[in-house]
Formats: sequence, structure tokens, C-alpha cells
Amino acid sequence: MNEKTETFVITGMTCANCSARVEKELNQQKGVKKATVNLATEKATVSYEPQATSTDHLIHSVEDIGYGAILYDDAHRQKIQQDEQTRTAKMKNQLIIAAVLTSPMILGMIAMMLGFDGPVVQFIHLPLVQFLLATPVQFWIGARFYRGAYHALKTKAPNMDVLVAMGTSAAYLLSIYNGFIAGTHDLYFESSAMIITLILLGKYLEHRAKNRTGDAIKKLMKLQAKTALLWKGGEAQEIPIEEVQLDNELLVKPGQQVPVDGIIMEGFSGIDESMLTGESLPKEKKTGDNVYGGTVNTNGRLIIRANKVGNETVLAQIIRMVEDAQGSKSPIQKIADRISAIFVPTVLGLALLTFLATGIVTQDWQMAIVHAVSVLVIACPCALGLATPTAIMVGTGLGAKYGILIKGGESLETAAHLEAIVFDKTGTITKGKPEVTDYLAVAELSEAALLDLTTSLEKSSEHPLAQAIVRFGEEKSAKTLAITNFKALPGAGVEGEADGSRYAIGNLRLMKQNGADTSAYEEKVHELEMQGKTVMWIASGKKVLGIIAVADQIKENAKESIRRLKEKGIAVYLLTGDNKRTAEAIGRECGIPAENVQSEVLPEDKAAKVIALQEKGLKVAMVGDGINDAPALATADIGIAMGTGTDIAMETADITLMNGDLNSVANTIDLSQSTLRKIKQNLFWAFIYNTIGIPFAALGFLNPIVAGGAMAFSSVSVLLNSLSLNRKKLTKIQ
Repeated sequence: MNEKTETFVITGMTCANCSARVEKELNQQKGVKKATVNLATEKATVSYEPQATSTDHLIHSVEDIGYGAILYDDAHRQKIQQDEQTRTAKMKNQLIIAAVLTSPMILGMIAMMLGFDGPVVQFIHLPLVQFLLATPVQFWIGARFYRGAYHALKTKAPNMDVLVAMGTSAAYLLSIYNGFIAGTHDLYFESSAMIITLILLGKYLEHRAKNRTGDAIKKLMKLQAKTALLWKGGEAQEIPIEEVQLDNELLVKPGQQVPVDGIIMEGFSGIDESMLTGESLPKEKKTGDNVYGGTVNTNGRLIIRANKVGNETVLAQIIRMVEDAQGSKSPIQKIADRISAIFVPTVLGLALLTFLATGIVTQDWQMAIVHAVSVLVIACPCALGLATPTAIMVGTGLGAKYGILIKGGESLETAAHLEAIVFDKTGTITKGKPEVTDYLAVAELSEAALLDLTTSLEKSSEHPLAQAIVRFGEEKSAKTLAITNFKALPGAGVEGEADGSRYAIGNLRLMKQNGADTSAYEEKVHELEMQGKTVMWIASGKKVLGIIAVADQIKENAKESIRRLKEKGIAVYLLTGDNKRTAEAIGRECGIPAENVQSEVLPEDKAAKVIALQEKGLKVAMVGDGINDAPALATADIGIAMGTGTDIAMETADITLMNGDLNSVANTIDLSQSTLRKIKQNLFWAFIYNTIGIPFAALGFLNPIVAGGAMAFSSVSVLLNSLSLNRKKLTKIQ
């Protein structure tokens, strides 16, 4: 059966128990393969069989247990944004009303504690006045807690709402008994109202902070152009971006965003691709080059032909990938999920035990109720539920800013524990494009004249090494000579005539066949070959005229990146299909030990090399181009694809690096380790807060108001700690 994956926005969740309940309900639906619910993003990702269920059925299943769900797609995106704005405004208004109603009671309590006992203070302390002030807060502003508690108890999955509803109701009802039945002045109206107000304040701040953790997605979405200039008959017509179709020709003016992915049909310009790759300098683009939607045309006027539109553009894929990563779970989160599942029932048991123990020991059952209320309202499963997903959201968002796309929380966590990294050579360690490194004229021709001859001869060859020589000649403004009787000699070189003389360019074997005397230069050639360079001889008849060396150069930051990895204690390996001499030369230049360099490795054998390292007990990453290294990328614990974000690279790898800079590999490890540290700090804070706070409340060291405030701000502290990850600076790509 075909499997489909959809994302839903879930409303009404207040803590980790809520997300666990929704997740359990979705996973129980017929046809659902896997459902995960993320409290931080308030989204559910569901993989299901369309033949067995539908999105409407899944939405109804969530609504049946007291929560809301809406399909997260383009059709509903605007409604989701409007609902979000409405919800935020409602939270803010309710918080203001609660604060206005609660403030007189709190100010009156403070005045009484300071010894002020005037008519105003006495009026505020009248049971009827406090009842009138507290009741709207308890049952109107606090209705959300009662609704949540009702649905939670109905589905036998008690959550934070149960704790808040029970705790504040106990304080409120005790106040009614004391004020209107027993006739005492031991009122706790201000406690119940203040607890609700503080929790609302905490939830509002948490909501704002959660929105900030999703800033990376919002910034990426803002990069999407709203309109495009359709180019027809030499005139431009502005159209909505949704109307752009494949093969449409579009005008992109200087300073404008490229609207969709396309190919340049006319023009030359520098394109700022920093939003895709993290590279700060614009990249020069000419006719025939690809451009990507969301990048910025810095100076020239371009005509492009659209080849990817809508959800198929690279930017749309990046947004989807970051959203998926932010909605995923990491292995460490399972610890928090298991604890959250038993957290609320345990707290309810501890509150009951506190009530009975305090009452029996002190015979003061009012004090017992107050202590039990403190236990109920200080306990916070929210911090546990937010500890991991908020850090992952910020970490993956920060990665996207630097051109590092991480598929999910599991990949992010695994990357922090890597012990070995295997690099492919061509296009990964090296630029993947041969370049002339050495050029030497040894006979009567000048270097300029010899370069004219060499470039002219190689222009008729399609060999990659010949193309490197032609590029070198063009850069040096070499002249083009008329070549006749050209002949390509497979595995040897080329021959041709210029100005009545016959010339040959090729390897040593070709020189020997032609009887050329190479003895005077063989030592120099051997020295170049030991550096991993391919050397070609230039001769006329039996006379050597010069030598030219070509090599696939290592990337500028290869040495620095490998040094950074080795400093972290990570073993670095190099796999290549090249011969041993070339492979070891590249290894030496990069700082990779000779024993970690493996040459003449076929693409299909690379996966076996990765497995061999895993069998030694190592956590292994494979870094390749995501296409010919696909088996090895899939086999490794983490597959890291280098390149410019091709579809195949994104699908194959766990992590995609949108630029070719090797510093991104070390940056990925830095980022994953920093994110994991934040997760551990968050979990430690959540655990220690509850471990210390609940006993303090049970022993009467915290009154209900202080306990409620501590509970409200525990989640905020976890969120702020996650957001502090945004201050981390990775090595910037130049």
C-alpha cells in the first residue's frame, strides 16, 4: 500500500502529557503507521495509508479527546496564522484581566504584612470582595484548565490542567468555607487567583518564546518571492508567484530576489546565495548556470527559464526539511517521555500523601490542604516536555542559517557522538575539477608560445585533463593556432600539426613511442607525480619542449576542517578510486595519516569500508556528494552530503551541507554537540526543579503563590536556555 505523510497543527496542548495523549490516540487509528507529536512546535506528523484512513478522520480522532487539529498545508497556512494571532491576542487579554482582578488582593495582602490596616485594606480583605474578584479569574479566565482537566480525566491521561484545576479549586473552596461558613479570616482567594495569573503569564511568555524558536522557518518563508516578472515579447508583466509555470521566462532585475529555480538564458550577474549556502560572497553566474528561488540578484539583469516551481524549488525543500527536523524526536527525548507518562499520577499521589501526613501530624487540616495545594501547583511536566524539542528547534534553525540541513533530532544527537568520519575524495576533499598546477618550458619556445600551442592542440580534445589545460590557457590569454591533422590517442595523449610542424602532448609512454629523450626531466616529473599530480609531456618529434602538471586541488579549508575534527578526537579517513600515490599525496596535504587513506576503492566497495569501521565499535559518518556515494551514505551512522542541495543528496543523507566548504563538517559536529549540551542542561533543570521543589512544597516551605510562580517560570527558563543557543557562532563560510 502507498504511504502518505501529513503534518497537523494541534491546539489545546498544555504539557508533555497532552502531546503524549494525542500521539497515542493518533497511533491507535486504523491505517496509521507512525505518528509523532511535538509539544514545542505544536504539530503532529502522521504517516498513514490513504486507503485505510483520511485526514478528516485523523482530525476527528484528535477532537474527540478534547484537542484541536488542522491540516498544515498551503491551503490552511493563512488560517493557521490568523488563528495563531487570535490565540495570542486572547491570551494577552485574559492575562491583563486576570492581573487587574488579582492585583488588589495581592496589594492588600502585602499591605497587611507591612502593618497597614486602613479602611481600604480592610475593605479588600472582606470575604465578599475577594470572592467577587477571584471568581471571574477562577471560572472564566481559568476555564481552560477545567476543560483540559475534564478531557484529560475522561481519557484517563491526567495532565498539568488536572494539577492546576485541583490545586486552585482546593484553595478557592477552602476560602469560601472559611469566609462564608466558618466565619474566619483565613482566606486563600488571592492564592487561587494569583496561581492562575502567574501560570497564564508563564504560558504567555512560553508561547512568545516558542514562536522565537521557530524564527528560522519564518525567515526562510520570508525569502519566498510573492511575485515574478513574466518576460514575453520583450516586455515584463508582474504576476503572482503561484502563477509561474515550468519553462516560463522571467526577468530578474538587479537587487531583486530570484522568484523560482531556473536556468539563466541571458545575462551575467553576481548572485547572493547566502540564504542557501551560508557563503557570504556573491557567486558569479552566466548563461547556462542554475539559479535558485530566494537568492538575490546583486547587479546584472537576467532572463531565466523556470525549471522548478512551487513546492519543488530548493528553498521549498529546505523549508520542508527544517520543519520535519524541528518536529522530530531525538532518542534522549524518550527518557523525558517515559517520566512524563507517570509524572502527574505520581504528583497526585504525593499531594494526597502530603495532605494526610500533614493533617495527621499537625491536626491542622487547613494547613494540610495548603501544603497539598503547593505540591499540586509546583509540579511541572511542561519543562520536561519542552527540554528536548525546543533545543532541537533552535539547533536545526541555526544550522539552516549556516547552510547545514539536519533531517531530524536523531541525526542531530548521533552527530554529537561521532568517532570517525570517512571522506570521499573527488568533489568532497578536492574541488572535483582538475586544474593546471605546474607549467614549464624547457626548450627554445617561450612559455607564452608553448602555451599557445598546447591550448590550441587540447581544444580539440574532450578529455577532462585537456579541458583543464584549455581553461588555464584562456585565463592566460593564450592565442589560438590553426591545428591540422589532429589525432586523439586514447590512453596516451593527442597529436597535431601547427605551422608545418607535428607536435605531441601526452604521457611518458607516448614520448617513448615517439623516441623523445626524456631523461633530463624525469626526476622533476617524478617529484611532481609524488605530489599526486598528473604530468603530460609536450614534444616536437624527438625533442621535449615542456611539461605541464594537472591535479584535482584540495579545497581551501580542507586542512583547517580536518585539523578541527582531529582536535575533537575524531579519526579521519579518506576513500578514493585514485592510485595509491595520488591518494597518499592528498592525504599528506590534508593531514590524514597514511594508514587512514584507502586508494583504488570502487564506489560499491565504499559501504564495506564503512561497515569495517562500525564493526570496530565506532560511530561513523560518511561525507560524500550524495549520488555515487549513496550506498556508503546510507550505511554510515550519519550520511553527510556535500553540494548545492540536489534532490538526490537531500534524500540520501541525514545531513545536507548546502555549500562545498569542508568547515561545514566541523561546524555540524560543533552544532550537534552544543545542542545536545543544551538538551542535557534542560533535562537536568527540569528534573532538579521537580526533585527539589515538590519536597519543599510538601514540607510547607513554599506557599501556594510562590509554588505557582515557580511552576509557571520553570518552562520559560528551559525555553530561554534553548534560545541562548542562537548566540553560538559557527565558523563563517567565506
